Amino acid sequence: MMKNLTPMSKDFNQWYTDIIQEAELADYSPVKGTMVIRPYGYAIWENIQEYLDNRFKETGHKNAYFPLFIPKSFIEKEAEHVEGFSPELATVTHAGGKELEEPLIVRPTSETIINHMFSKWISSHRDLPLLINQWANVVRWEMRTRLFLRTAEFLWQEGHTAHATKEEALNETKLINDIYAEFAEKYMAMPVVKGYKSESERFAGAEETLCIEALMQDGKALQAGTSHFLGQNFAKAFDVKFADKSGKLEYVWATSWGVSTRLMGALIMSYSDDNGLVLPPFLAPTQVILIPVIKAKESSDQIVEKTNEIHSKLKDLGVRVKIDDRENISLGFKLNDSEVKGIPMRIVIGLKEIENNSADIFYRHDMSKINSSFDKIVDKIFDSIELIQDNMIKLSNERLKSNTHEVDSYDDFKNLIESQSGFVIAGWDGTKETEEAIKNETKATIRCIPENIDSKGVTCIYSGKPAAHKVIFSKSY
Repeated sequence: MMKNLTPMSKDFNQWYTDIIQEAELADYSPVKGTMVIRPYGYAIWENIQEYLDNRFKETGHKNAYFPLFIPKSFIEKEAEHVEGFSPELATVTHAGGKELEEPLIVRPTSETIINHMFSKWISSHRDLPLLINQWANVVRWEMRTRLFLRTAEFLWQEGHTAHATKEEALNETKLINDIYAEFAEKYMAMPVVKGYKSESERFAGAEETLCIEALMQDGKALQAGTSHFLGQNFAKAFDVKFADKSGKLEYVWATSWGVSTRLMGALIMSYSDDNGLVLPPFLAPTQVILIPVIKAKESSDQIVEKTNEIHSKLKDLGVRVKIDDRENISLGFKLNDSEVKGIPMRIVIGLKEIENNSADIFYRHDMSKINSSFDKIVDKIFDSIELIQDNMIKLSNERLKSNTHEVDSYDDFKNLIESQSGFVIAGWDGTKETEEAIKNETKATIRCIPENIDSKGVTCIYSGKPAAHKVIFSKSY
C-alpha cells in the first residue's frame, strides 16, 4: 500500500480523495467547490471524450457550441425546469461596472438557449432531424462537493436533438443510452444496468429519463449517464415548430443527454485499490511504462538500446508507451509512481534482463507478473492490452452479480441497505408516497426501473400492494 493512501477499508471517502491527489488527477481550486483537473486526469478525460465523440459523429450528430450565459427569462419559460434547477443556479447581475438590465444565468445545462436557437433554425420537416452535441463546462452551485463526483463547475457533453415524430425522439433517447452503456462496459470495464428513472428522479422538464447505473466498490450506486425524452415541453416553451409535408405547423419532439467528468469518479471507485489507481488499458493515458535501470556505464548502451527498441516497436503498433528515464529518482519511487497512477503494464530493463534476454511484464490490475523473452515481448504486451481489458470486464461483472440481491420482504430489504450491500431488486407499487417513505426510512433511492424485467405476480415490499415495477434500490452518490 502507498504510505500516503488511507486504506479503503478504513475510510472509503478519504481513500478516494487520496488517490485523486496522489495519482495527480485533480486538485482543489481556490474557489470553493471547484477543482483543477491536472494533465494526467485530463488525459483520461480526453480518451473518454475521443471515443464518445466518434460514436456521436458515427450516428449523425454534429458538434456546436452555445454561450455560457443564458438570459434568466429563458430559464423561467419552462416551469418544471426552473423549479428543478433554481437552488443550484449561479446568477450574474453586474458586468462592465454596471447592473445588467436582465440577470444572466451561468449555464447549468443548455436546453433553454439551444431550443431558442432551434426556433430560428427549424422551419420545415426538411430541417429535421437536427442532431447537435456540445462539449462544454456547466455550473451547478452544489453545497456539498466532492472531486469529480459533484463540483460547482464540471465538464461534460450535452446532446440536444429535434425530431418530426415522437417515435424518432424515443428511438434517439434509447440509442444514446445504449451508446453510453456500450462505452461503460467495453471501455471503462464497468458493467451497468440500463433502465428508466422514476418520475421523481427524472430530469427537470423531461417526460422520460433513461439512465445507466453502475455499482462502486463500497456498495453504492453511481448514475453514470442519462438520456432524456423531452417530449414537446421545450418546443412549446420556445415555439420550435416545423411545417410537415402537408404544410401544417407542428411542434418538434426533442431529446437531451449527457455524461460528465463524473465518469472519472466512477473509474476510480470501480477498480482502484490500496496501492492506487487501476485503469483499464483502453482508457489509460499510458498503457505501458518502460523503466531502464542503469547501475554501471559498461551496460548502459545495451539497456538504453533495448528499451528504445521495445518503445519504438510498441509505438508503431499504436500502443501508448513511455520510458521513465528520470534521473536522480530511485527505482522504488518509479515503481510506486507507476502503481499509484494505474499504468496497466510495467517492464523493468536492467543488466539482469539483458543477460537473460528476457524481462517480467507486471500487470497492475491484479499485481501479477509474467516473464517473456525479448523477441516475443512486444507481441505479448500488445496481446495483453485486450486480455487485461477482458479480464477486468469479467471481474467487474462477477462483482456486480455477487452484489445484486432480490428480496420480497421489507425487513430483508432494510438489512441489505443498512449493510450497503449493493443493488437490491424489489417490487414497488409505483406511487411517489411509497418511494418517498422508503427513501426517508432507509436513505435508499430507486436507481432505475430496469429494462425487460417482468413484475407479474410481484408485490410491493413496502405497501404489500401489487407491484407496478421491479426496481433497483441502492444508496448512491
